[in-house]
Amino acid sequence: MKQQSLNRTITWVQGTTLTISAVLGCGILVLPSITANSAGPASLLSWIFMSLLSFPIVMTMAHLARLIPSAGGITAYVRTAFGSHASSILSWIMLGSVPVGVPTIALTGAYYINYIEPLDTWEVIGIALLMLATSLLLHMKGIEVSSKVSVVAIFMILSLLVTAIIVSIPHVKFSAFYPFVAHGWFSLGSTSVMVFFSFVGWEMITPLSEEFKNPKRDMSISLLLGAACISVLYISISFVTIGTHSYGGNHIASLNMLVSKSLGASGAFFTTALALFITFSTVHANIAGFSRMVYAQARDGNFPSFFAVLHPKHLTPARVLAALGTVFFGVLVIFGWLKPSIGTLLKGPGTVFIVSYIFTMLAAIKILKPLTTGWFMALISLFTSIAIFLFSGWAILYPIVLAVIGELYLHGRNSFNNLKSDE
Repeated sequence: MKQQSLNRTITWVQGTTLTISAVLGCGILVLPSITANSAGPASLLSWIFMSLLSFPIVMTMAHLARLIPSAGGITAYVRTAFGSHASSILSWIMLGSVPVGVPTIALTGAYYINYIEPLDTWEVIGIALLMLATSLLLHMKGIEVSSKVSVVAIFMILSLLVTAIIVSIPHVKFSAFYPFVAHGWFSLGSTSVMVFFSFVGWEMITPLSEEFKNPKRDMSISLLLGAACISVLYISISFVTIGTHSYGGNHIASLNMLVSKSLGASGAFFTTALALFITFSTVHANIAGFSRMVYAQARDGNFPSFFAVLHPKHLTPARVLAALGTVFFGVLVIFGWLKPSIGTLLKGPGTVFIVSYIFTMLAAIKILKPLTTGWFMALISLFTSIAIFLFSGWAILYPIVLAVIGELYLHGRNSFNNLKSDE
């Protein structure tokens, strides 16, 4: 039977918007004020520093995507460097990221509606479920439809964020930046760890490389333009948050405070609309990349072959998307019953992303020519990722448990195959 192939329809414009979508999360609405509370005006340095550190990661991903344009994404890079077993273990670790992280992100965005209309827990869950279902249905129709939706969503997000920055600039007072190091230089370390999680998501774009029209050129353009855009936005929002002193006390929604100073009561509607656009955009891009990674791993035999079948008309990983919908629903129901904190739910997936970077950078160091630009970028990214990983606390156990489950599955599959071959 002829091997099915994903459609090549993504341009660098759509790729850039998908990159921004995957990385730009609701953290931009709250983290600038949280980091300013922790480190004072010097927190701006954390945003600048982590913005600069994101480029070695992005450049390494771009080098690898040009060499190995595969729907497996980072798992394909690890397979090339260390073999199929290491790739399989990473893919099982990655199963702990999007299935838990994406519904949690949807919940975060849905909670912002409380600014304009109080909701109970199950109403918030219903809104989150609606966002997830809409994204899954769009992905069923094909990546071309999905990427066009992403272009519209990112245009709205960028318009709203730029508006927030512009209306805030007249209220900036340079006296707000003194004393600059209000809580000591050590405070920058803890804030940098928080800021790092605003720069994860690049790996969710690499599985789409099989659907780019010109992956060797356009993947690099998409990743680098996306990184530049996100860095400018994060630094700008941090600057105006500090300059207008839109932080402190019990207020963490810095963007809401920022906009309210200029737009008054309508600022809550503005922030809510922005939160929903950002949430949907992030959810949409992560589902795109993750579903392709699972499909590619099933195609290679590392996941059940049931998931290696594309939709006959749209050529999309429909079975993977349907399975994700079931898992998303389960996570939201469990959240409604147990009511764990969103921070707790996000810590595990966040650690999985860091582990995926460690795997990827180790693969890049082996694949790329030593002492070249890409090789040095991978080395810098590896040390950064390991340093951040050591601050993960209990969540370090999460990827270890997933790796053990993957190892047991692979061992059982191999034992079964050996028994069949002996018959």
